[in-house]
Amino acid sequence: MQKLPDSMTVVAIQEPGGPDVLRMEERPVPEPRPGEILIRVAAAGVNRPDVLQRKGAYPPPAGASDLPGLEVSGEVVARGEGAGRHEIGARVTALAPGGGYAAYCRVPEGHALPVPEGLTMVEAAALPETFFTVWSNVFDRCGLATGERFLVHGGTSGIGTTAIQLAKAFGAEVFTTVGSGEKADAVRKLGADHVINYKEQAFEKAILEITGGEGVNVILDMVGGDYVERNWKAAAVEGRICQIATLNGVSESVNFSRLMVKRLTHTGSTLRPRSDSFKSAIADTLLERVWPLIGPGRIGPVMDSVFPLGQAAEAHRRMESSGHIGKIVLTVED
Repeated sequence: MQKLPDSMTVVAIQEPGGPDVLRMEERPVPEPRPGEILIRVAAAGVNRPDVLQRKGAYPPPAGASDLPGLEVSGEVVARGEGAGRHEIGARVTALAPGGGYAAYCRVPEGHALPVPEGLTMVEAAALPETFFTVWSNVFDRCGLATGERFLVHGGTSGIGTTAIQLAKAFGAEVFTTVGSGEKADAVRKLGADHVINYKEQAFEKAILEITGGEGVNVILDMVGGDYVERNWKAAAVEGRICQIATLNGVSESVNFSRLMVKRLTHTGSTLRPRSDSFKSAIADTLLERVWPLIGPGRIGPVMDSVFPLGQAAEAHRRMESSGHIGKIVLTVED
């Protein structure tokens, strides 16, 4: 086995603040703990939780790296005691509890999956965070079934582009909201059946018109704020809504009578604090049911832009502009 360097280049958060607080540092290469693998990182995905962590609003869980970065792709270069699922030299993509903005990242071995055939390392790095999140919330928590109507807000986000593709692949009628004509064209190409420009019309009214007043069965929302009650209006009887973020803040008041009359279920979750075993179970399901569908011309990440690791601040600015369509990825030089 090749000898690993003692130190590595990372991007650290100097203090809570804007993108410029992301700075390059040298740190020791981590050693994998029991049940973990060490990955030489080729690429790392950029996600909204990274931005929140940079601002001081989303601290890493106990025992996790303080470095941002929740998904990586690369080569397995070391294994901790008891880790035998992935061979040394295997090409993997993995969900990380943190530490992805670095030349080396350690992750629980159950959170890593093989790089799907035909995908580059950059594309593979864009898979875990959104695929784990969408599967666990839309299919596991909300039980989206074939033939049901599904709404995801922010259709051109990483979560949105993934949710559209997966819902369509498993037989749902897909609704989504976007903020421009360019974004509308992009989500239609992914298979969205109904696209609503939220700047031009109220999405809840449009959905009720399209569905003849019936509404949608499952809603995935990361907006929050006044969208909470508006989602209830757009939902069908016995509808299920899953909250995974509150980008527009929390709602000060809601009319619970609508939730009661329609017998709605409004649930929510965050992925990062969940147990290793929970995330490993999602990975196993993805490997069985979703990974065979991924590949060129089929399901896959929608790529917006790629930045070198040293330009992580620019990647965060791109994320915060909300102009992106799909995933933003950092590449790591050898």
